[in-house]
Amino acid sequence: MGLFERLFGKKQEPSIPKNEEESAAHQSAAPASEWEELPAFIEADPAEYELVSVIATAIAAGEQPDSKFIVKKILKRNPEAKIVSLVAASLAAGAIDDCQLVVKKISKKKQIGG
Repeated sequence: MGLFERLFGKKQEPSIPKNEEESAAHQSAAPASEWEELPAFIEADPAEYELVSVIATAIAAGEQPDSKFIVKKILKRNPEAKIVSLVAASLAAGAIDDCQLVVKKISKKKQIGG
């Protein structure tokens, strides 16, 4: 019976007092509020809407001129996020020739004061 208990029995994990758990949770939550996510895409300028809409609908229609499309939202790449992701990927790649990296999320520290 002792062999099966050792193999399949629940292992006792060291218990952490509640005060330490609460303080650890509080500490991890505080730094998260200091950072804000930098969006990968931002709203395009209204002056660019017509040109982008015409190009997108022409590509989407292809050889079917009777089709209709409605463009609801036009976003463009955030230039700040683009530069940050290029620099970060370049630094991370280093001297490796065939390296592909994907930046999933960019956060920046909130400015206090204004």
